[in-house]
Amino acid sequence: MLVMHTPGGGTELEQSVEEIEFLVRSAHRVGVLGVLSEQPSDRAELCEATGASSPTMGRVLADFEDRGWVVRDGRIYELTRLGEFVAEEFVGFCESMATERKLRDVWRWLPREMSQFDVDLFEDAVVSYPGPGYPSRPLERIAELIGGTESLRGFGATVVKSNNLEAAFTRILNGMESEYIYDPAVFEAVYSWNPELVTEATALENCTHLVHDSLPDGDRCGLLVLDDRVAICCHDGPVGALRAVVDTDSPAAREWAESVYQLVRDDARPVADPESFLTARRTG
Repeated sequence: MLVMHTPGGGTELEQSVEEIEFLVRSAHRVGVLGVLSEQPSDRAELCEATGASSPTMGRVLADFEDRGWVVRDGRIYELTRLGEFVAEEFVGFCESMATERKLRDVWRWLPREMSQFDVDLFEDAVVSYPGPGYPSRPLERIAELIGGTESLRGFGATVVKSNNLEAAFTRILNGMESEYIYDPAVFEAVYSWNPELVTEATALENCTHLVHDSLPDGDRCGLLVLDDRVAICCHDGPVGALRAVVDTDSPAAREWAESVYQLVRDDARPVADPESFLTARRTG
C-alpha cells in the first residue's frame, strides 16, 4: 500500500486519488485520452470527437501539457509515453469497472469451484437478468442459445424448466448434437417431465446423457458450450430456479469452458437406459 509522504503534501495514495478524481470529474478529459490513444489530433478534431467547446478543450489540453501527458507539434497534439501509460491503465480500469457493473447483480451465482474461472473471461458477456416486468428473460435467452446452435454440451440444471426442455429435446430430435451431464436428481426431474421423449432422445446417436454425483458449483450454476458461445447459467440449488444467463463468444472463455467441461466429463457416467438407471437409483 502506498504510504510515502511527498513534497507536495499528503501521501502518494492521496495524491493518486486526486489524479483519478481529476480525470473522472470530466468526460471530456477521459474522451481526449481515448481519442489521442488512437491517433494524434488537432483541437478541432478533439472537440468534434468529445463534444467539448473550444475553450473547454483548451483548458483540458493545457492541464494535460502541465502533467506531461501530451505534447503539441504545430496544431497536432499527441500523447507522450507517460500519457500513453495513463491512457492504457485508465481505460483498462474503466473496462474493469464496466465488467464489475455488468456482473454485480449475478455475482453470487458465478463459479467458485470450476477450475481457473476468471471474471475477465466474461468482460464482453451478454447478461440476461430479470428486469421490471420482464421476469422470463433468462429462460428466453436459453431458448435463443439452444435454437441457434447445432451442438450442445454442458452440465447443471440449465434446461430443467419445461420451456427449455421442450426447446432442447425438439432440437435433439431434429439432429442437434447433445451431450449433457446431470446431477442424478436433475436427471430424474427431466425424465419425469416426459419419460417417452427422454427415452426416445436417449436412443439417438446424436444424444448422450451422463450423470455426475458432485458437479462443481452444482448449487449455484451450470455451464453450456455451444457452437459459437459459452454460457454460465445461474440458478438456486441443484434443481432451483434459473436466475440469470451470462454468455460470451470470447475465445478465452471458450478455452476455459472446454477445459472445465472435459474435467467434469472424465468423472461422469453415461445413462444408456433412463428407466433402468432411475429404477436402480430408487431401489439402491
